[in-house]
Amino acid sequence: MIRKMEEKDISDVMQIWLETNIKAHSFIEKAYWTSNYEMVKQILPEAEVYVYEEGKNGQIDGFIGINDCYIEGLFVKESAQSMGIGKYLLDYVKSRKTELRLCVYEKNVHAIYFYQRENFRIQAEETDEDTNEKEYVMRWGK
Repeated sequence: MIRKMEEKDISDVMQIWLETNIKAHSFIEKAYWTSNYEMVKQILPEAEVYVYEEGKNGQIDGFIGINDCYIEGLFVKESAQSMGIGKYLLDYVKSRKTELRLCVYEKNVHAIYFYQRENFRIQAEETDEDTNEKEYVMRWGK
């Protein structure tokens, strides 16, 4: 089930955010993610965040954060990956938007493949000022 994030979900969502970022971005120091944890926790409620909740036990297995038409992040916990949850969350947002944009690190090949499979196209290359890593700007539209 997908639903809007509630205040009670923050600690679960942030745990998924931290663990997934560290694993998916091994090319970035772990300290970068841990040092940004509190700041993200503070600003997360300002975004439009939807969680995927496992129906049987009410456990949150993933979430997507949107700011207007920009996907701030799509995260699925490791134990629930490759089960269609990321696609389910993305399809949920696609049904409510006519255009979506995001940035993804060039070295995050798995994510690039996922978004390309979901009809996102690379529009530009940039360098993330915080990490000095190359990233792609990707766009999807109806």
